[in-house]
Amino acid sequence: MTIPLLTFFNNKGGVGKTSLVYHLAWMLSDMDYKVLACDLDPQVNLTAYFLDDEHLEGLWDENNARGNHGRTIMQCLRPLMEVSDLLPPEVININNNLSLIPGDLALASAEDFLSEAWPKALQSDNLFRPFRVLTAFYSIIQKGAQQVDAQIVLVDVGPNLGAINRSALIATDYIVVPLGADLFSLQGLRNLGPALNQWRREWSTRKEQWENPKFPLPEGSMQPIGYVVQQHSVRLDRPVQAYDKWVNRMPTEYAKNLLNKTQGPYPSSPSKDRGNALATLRHFRSLVPMAQEARKPIFHLKAADGALGGHAGAATDAGKDFTKLANKIIGKIREI
Repeated sequence: MTIPLLTFFNNKGGVGKTSLVYHLAWMLSDMDYKVLACDLDPQVNLTAYFLDDEHLEGLWDENNARGNHGRTIMQCLRPLMEVSDLLPPEVININNNLSLIPGDLALASAEDFLSEAWPKALQSDNLFRPFRVLTAFYSIIQKGAQQVDAQIVLVDVGPNLGAINRSALIATDYIVVPLGADLFSLQGLRNLGPALNQWRREWSTRKEQWENPKFPLPEGSMQPIGYVVQQHSVRLDRPVQAYDKWVNRMPTEYAKNLLNKTQGPYPSSPSKDRGNALATLRHFRSLVPMAQEARKPIFHLKAADGALGGHAGAATDAGKDFTKLANKIIGKIREI
């Protein structure tokens, strides 16, 4: 049985995507779900949220790599890039319910390798290797999920439409789109929708080429289940009207580009878009560096971490927000 894989993806960076994945992974684990987080962004920000520099240095040191397991996503992939096969991941346990497949800065070097396999999955007489390459992330993640009996996998990817993300997305069952209230997030939706449609269509075509696959292939459904508006980019000196100008256009652009709904009427704001708007999350500005220093989610901050007075109340509010969001995401997945 495959474990449902949920990827957080937008063509626009700087919208708090990694922080969202990190906090949802913690919240779901607090709610007693078995969660596997996987960092497929070569910038490895999600991994840095979970692990300190000393731990990271040990992970990325090739001299410390285990012979029969990969300690990072790239160490799992690298043997396939040479003359061998994928290695299973050495999953890191964060707590009893939460585990991590760490990212790797070296993953950026796999872009061309993954790109070259895409046309070969249509042209080659021997389809085993190109499909093995294209489904590498899927295979690694599913093996990691089985190791820890995960009920759900959360994946962080970079803000681009390259080959690494294409391979990550064909492994994906569900997509959540993080958004900021700005023109760039709006344009990101316009880029993302056509790319997903194309990847679904092209992956389906490739799977038809291999009538009797030698190993499991992902469906590549990439089903959008909603968007999250984050206020990370909202400045105190920005007029409310400017914020509303952009955020109130998100429901229309999401419906048109992600759901292919070309005819309205469309909701006039995220607050009225109950079918697709999963949440509007406030920016817990002063708590973010405090949480990063303590290496814990905002809603776990205590007085000993510096969360006193108003900070303590804000940490409690964050817990309520993320509980509501986690429940909504689980509910959407169950509906599908």
